Amino acid sequence: MTTTTTTPEDPASSWPDDLSAFCFEVPHSAESLLFESAKGIRLSDAAGRSYLDALSGVFVTCFGYDCEPIVGAVTRQLRTLPFNPPLHGTNRAALELARALVDLAPPGITAAKLVNGGSEAVEAAMRLARLHHRARGNPGKVKILSYYHGYHGATFGSLSLTGRPDVTRFGPGLPGVVHVWPPDCLESFWDVPPEQSGALAASMIERTIEAEGPDSVAAIVMEPVIHLRGMAIAPADYLARVREVCDRHGVLLVFDEIVTGFGRTGAPFAAQTFGVTPDILCVGKGISGGYAPLAAVLMAGHIAETLGESGGPVSFAPSHTYAANPLAAAAGLAAVTLFREGGYQERITELAAYTEPRLRALAEGHGATLRAVGLLYGVKLTGAAAEGAERLGERVASACLRRGLIIRGQDDWVVLAPAFVTTTAEIDEILGILGEALEEVRGAGR
Repeated sequence: MTTTTTTPEDPASSWPDDLSAFCFEVPHSAESLLFESAKGIRLSDAAGRSYLDALSGVFVTCFGYDCEPIVGAVTRQLRTLPFNPPLHGTNRAALELARALVDLAPPGITAAKLVNGGSEAVEAAMRLARLHHRARGNPGKVKILSYYHGYHGATFGSLSLTGRPDVTRFGPGLPGVVHVWPPDCLESFWDVPPEQSGALAASMIERTIEAEGPDSVAAIVMEPVIHLRGMAIAPADYLARVREVCDRHGVLLVFDEIVTGFGRTGAPFAAQTFGVTPDILCVGKGISGGYAPLAAVLMAGHIAETLGESGGPVSFAPSHTYAANPLAAAAGLAAVTLFREGGYQERITELAAYTEPRLRALAEGHGATLRAVGLLYGVKLTGAAAEGAERLGERVASACLRRGLIIRGQDDWVVLAPAFVTTTAEIDEILGILGEALEEVRGAGR
């Protein structure tokens, strides 16, 4: 017989007494949650409290926490082939997923390498870029450009691309990484008008390539929408300008779409949203709907040709034990199939049309500005609401969490990424709680 908890207990009392064996992803605090179960877009913790997830876990659970088609696919695969010897072949789910990803990607993308997570995808893209140039007689093209204030992962190479001062505690990064300024930073730090920032940032990238020497630069890796800048969206024509710069100097363009890929911006990938096809596309997060660790490196035909004959099988090693794992591939194939055949692009468009004007009005009513593309939202806490406030985004996110709403907040921004299955009633609930949190923090900061 089970007992229903009607009054949530003290969250601290739900944790084991000894936590010393477990290394947390972020420091354990009074706000840390011990999750027990989930359904739809709601999570429950061990203290009996319920939380509305407006972040899709971390841009991952786009189909919610109880998506039966994906659960069923993983269950069937688990009972049939949970693992295959990776040195001796692969599995059918992985082959079908790779084809489905290529079909979903922009024209010109011809191959997909399945990996375990976003950091690994970025690492593979860096190696692939260098290998591509070496195979074409340009072994000196090894430098990788990336953004200041971007984020690309937690492994050493991907962390080296992350141009944030908080990663310097690990010591010097990977040699050959050169950071450049994105348009948003030009606007924020030097008051460059938004209508000029894209052209200037693209010109600065070209000047950087020329200063470093085009014969030494292999690729530039960039997020089309910069997560840790509060979802800074690329200005109109900026990515097209960067594409032209890369083509002039023989530099590969790599999009890190770990956050923006798989429908989050409305189109399958941000490359399609912005109308620019990169040479290499790193995707992850929602690719499996959160039901298995999975990411992928998608590559254009001229890149794939480095790894094998045109139109034939390609291979790229060294790899990892769980790359193209049958369980993860089954989850990914079910998620991609559901996205393509379940009307989700239309659902995203409809839900975004409902959410964006309401969230924009809420943000502006609290002295903030909204950045929005598809179901990806950044609320920049500027103006009167931010005057004299420190760590404003974290304070707003904390106020939301106390009210049972999960978002992310840092510096002077908060971000939301509702699951594709979120209802309009749940959007209203999310915005109601966010409004209360903004009012609390704004009032405290006056």
